Amino acid sequence: MAKLMKALVLRTHGDLANLELVTGYPIPQAVAGHAVIRVRASSFNYHDLFTVKGMPGIRVPLPVIIGLDMAGDITELCDGVGKWRIGDRVLVNPVNKKKGLMGEMLDGGMAEYCLVSADQLIAIPDKVTFAEAASLPVAYGTAHRMLITHNTVKKGDKVLILGASGGVGTACVIIAKLLGAEVIACASSDKKLHRLKGLGADEVVDYTKVDWSKWAVEKYGKPQRRSYDGGVDAVINFTGGDTWLPSLRCIKRGGKLLVCGATAGHDPKEDLRYVWSFEINIQGSNSFYDEDLRALMDLIQESKMKPAIDKVVPLDQAIEGLRLLRDREVIGKVVVEP
Repeated sequence: MAKLMKALVLRTHGDLANLELVTGYPIPQAVAGHAVIRVRASSFNYHDLFTVKGMPGIRVPLPVIIGLDMAGDITELCDGVGKWRIGDRVLVNPVNKKKGLMGEMLDGGMAEYCLVSADQLIAIPDKVTFAEAASLPVAYGTAHRMLITHNTVKKGDKVLILGASGGVGTACVIIAKLLGAEVIACASSDKKLHRLKGLGADEVVDYTKVDWSKWAVEKYGKPQRRSYDGGVDAVINFTGGDTWLPSLRCIKRGGKLLVCGATAGHDPKEDLRYVWSFEINIQGSNSFYDEDLRALMDLIQESKMKPAIDKVVPLDQAIEGLRLLRDREVIGKVVVEP
C-alpha cells in the first residue's frame, strides 16, 4: 500500500480556490537518476500565481503540485545519483533539464515529499537554513545573475529598483547594496518603504504618490546627451508596461536598463530616441544557474547576506500565503514549511 502525504494540488486552472490541500496524496518513489527529498521548506513566487491562473501557450500537465523553490533532506535514492547520500541537506534548482520547471511541468515543492532529478541537487552549507535556501532560486538567483554574474552594478552606482518589495525586488535591494551601490527602492506603502529602508535602501519612493521618474531627475539631475551628468546609473525594471518609457527618461548617458521580466506587460510603448541619444544599454537576464545558487548560499554562510523572509507558514496555510503574495501584502518571500 502506497504511503501518503500532504500536498497542495492544482487540478484545473483558475483562481486560488482551484488549489486543494490533499492529505492522502501518494509519496513519490525514487527512480533511476533521482532522489526523493523530505521537503523542509518551499517558497512562493509570482510564477506560482501564473501557473494557477494558466498561461497562454504553456500547457501544464494537470494535476500538479505547485511550488518551484524547495529545500530538504534526501530520504530515498536510486541508481545513478552520484555522490548523494540519504540525509544530505539539499537545495533544488527548479529547472529540470528534460521536462522544464518544477511546480509546473512536474510536481513541485508544496508537499511533504518530492521526487527530484539528482542533477538538480545542490548541497546546502551548514550555516544556511532550509528556509533561507528555499528563498533563493527564482528571486535571488535571478537577481544574482542580473547584477553579479552579468557584472552590471558597481560600487557607487545609483540604482533605482521598481517593484522593490517583492521577492526579486528585495533581492535586488540586498544584492545592490552588498555591491556598494546607492539604492533607490520604489514601493507602494509607508510600511513597505520602512521595511526596504531596513534592508539597506538609501532612498525610498512611494510610486502611488510620486512620479518616480521625475523624482529621480529632480534628485540626481536631468540626463545630458553631451556629458555624463544627471540621471541614475541603472534602473532595474521587471514590470514593463507603462513603467518602460519613464525608466528610459531618468537613466544617465551610458547607463543601464536591466530587465528580467514583464509582470505589467511585455509590449510597452517605446521611444528609441532615448536609447541612442543617451547611449543606454539594455541588458536582459534570464533564469539562474547552479553557480548563482551556490554563490548565494556562500554569501549567507559567510554572514554577508540574509534573504528577506516576510512570512513562514505551515502547509495547511499555504493558500493564504499565496494570497498574501498575490495581494502584495508581503515584503520579500513567503516560505512554507510542509
